[in-house]
Amino acid sequence: MNLINSTAPTMSSQKIADLVNSRHDKVKQSIERLAERGAIQLPPMGEVRNHLGQAVSVYEVCKRDSFVVVAQLSPEFTAALVDRWQELEEQSARPMTQAELIAASANHLVAIERKQVEQQQALAQVEDRTSRLEQVRYLDSVPSGFETITTIRDRINNRHGLPAWVVNAVMREVSGAPLPFAMVRSRHSDEGGQPFAIWPKPAITRRFDQFVEQCAYVTSERATHPEIPQGRFKINPRAPQ
Repeated sequence: MNLINSTAPTMSSQKIADLVNSRHDKVKQSIERLAERGAIQLPPMGEVRNHLGQAVSVYEVCKRDSFVVVAQLSPEFTAALVDRWQELEEQSARPMTQAELIAASANHLVAIERKQVEQQQALAQVEDRTSRLEQVRYLDSVPSGFETITTIRDRINNRHGLPAWVVNAVMREVSGAPLPFAMVRSRHSDEGGQPFAIWPKPAITRRFDQFVEQCAYVTSERATHPEIPQGRFKINPRAPQ
């Protein structure tokens, strides 16, 4: 159960998997499907360490939604879930010991320091990107072999089946996001039209081919990527080897 980042207690998808004797990826898949159907809210993601010390992404599920998930997975474990929640709530209701307070405080400080480092790194990247953007050239038309973000979305969707929001993330947020080759002045600038960015088509093709190679397929048409925190996304089936 997580109580540090929220006043409402939650149970991780890994704990639910352990409780119902199911694979963690199956539990996460059920959570996502229930959220897609509107039966539950898609819970926030968290991170825990497994028995090997490896970081594992988990969903932090609220009490109400945990019952919906377990009812979907294994209704016979509902009683066990009730017992588990009772234990967790009793633990949260009792005063924390001195050792627990120290541990919670230390964990909180580590989380704050980690967040500060991430923010500093993100700020440095923004400053570097801004500096480089200031040097971008301006053109009056789109040269042959270059494309806009709209064209990229359509072409990459046809090539790899990636939805527009994933294409946007790869172009703007994933490591090595490419700067525009140039900005093209709008033909309607007198009417308030804004310049738009263009990128070289071969470089964008290589970037998305590499991105797809880094994806981990969850199903034949769903995958994840370590730098896409939203979780699974649509993708074309992997070509047979």
